[in-house]
Amino acid sequence: MSHEEERLSTSALARALEIPVQQLFVTLKDYGWIRRHADNWLLTQKGEYEGGTYRDSKRFGRYIVWPGALVQHPLLSAIESNQRITASQMRRYYPRLQPRQLNRALAELGLQRHSILGWELTDFGRHLGGQQVESDSTGAFYVSWPHEIVDHPVIHRELERLSGQPECAEQNRDAEHAGAAPESAEPDLFAQVETEPESRSLQASSACSGIDGHQTGSPLQAVVCNWLYLAQLAHATRRALPVEEPLWADFYLPAGSVYIDCWDDEAAPPKLAARLRNKEVCKAEGLRYLEVNAADVERLDEVLGRGLLAFGIRC
Repeated sequence: MSHEEERLSTSALARALEIPVQQLFVTLKDYGWIRRHADNWLLTQKGEYEGGTYRDSKRFGRYIVWPGALVQHPLLSAIESNQRITASQMRRYYPRLQPRQLNRALAELGLQRHSILGWELTDFGRHLGGQQVESDSTGAFYVSWPHEIVDHPVIHRELERLSGQPECAEQNRDAEHAGAAPESAEPDLFAQVETEPESRSLQASSACSGIDGHQTGSPLQAVVCNWLYLAQLAHATRRALPVEEPLWADFYLPAGSVYIDCWDDEAAPPKLAARLRNKEVCKAEGLRYLEVNAADVERLDEVLGRGLLAFGIRC
């Protein structure tokens, strides 16, 4: 085996150490082995001393590789991979976000909800490894998460977007190592989120507008948007579902974590297929989901009112 074949990308090194990729990047930064410059990670003198070098790829550009022997380095092998973190401790990875913002972002994704007792874990949050904790000093509720939560593609995507931090393809480039083919299955934690094709087409068309200024894709969506607005329910339009698959719901209510789709009678087959997929995924993931059909326009108070009430939302 050649010297070149023995070198590992940072992502491959993280897998060998069995720790989250982001945790290793931040740890190497804390140790002073690498530093961030614009959209790239660069080696420092310490990093070069530890054997770090660069590798160039026609597809991914330049990225850092390390000697495979670093798996036994005392500073790296001592990193705990099974520790749990709270939203406040996630600031290490998202320094531009305050603890309250992080907690609210996790709640917006449906992982937890705020109550008089504090932050309470939801079923979806429990599915992602969350555990309910009670403060010994105050009795307030909060949630702890497996450290691997910072590598979850959906959560990382949303927190990066919220923090406004620069994104780059560094970790995707870093995925190519040891002369092997690029690992396309590894999530690109710094990749730019692709705009929904349907959203792009709506921007170029005469989309219907709700009275709250939201641009909608059909008269039915506009009616639902107006109903939600007049019911004083905060809502987002074209909200990505909290899954890796590129899926978008017509509406999302952060209070109650409810996704709503409108089923238009004359919708094109691709749009109907997307709605069916949304419904399947929400059922499989245990996400709260409502559908409004064209025939429901005259009875939205019943359809949405009762549907939302079943999720604890009074309107």
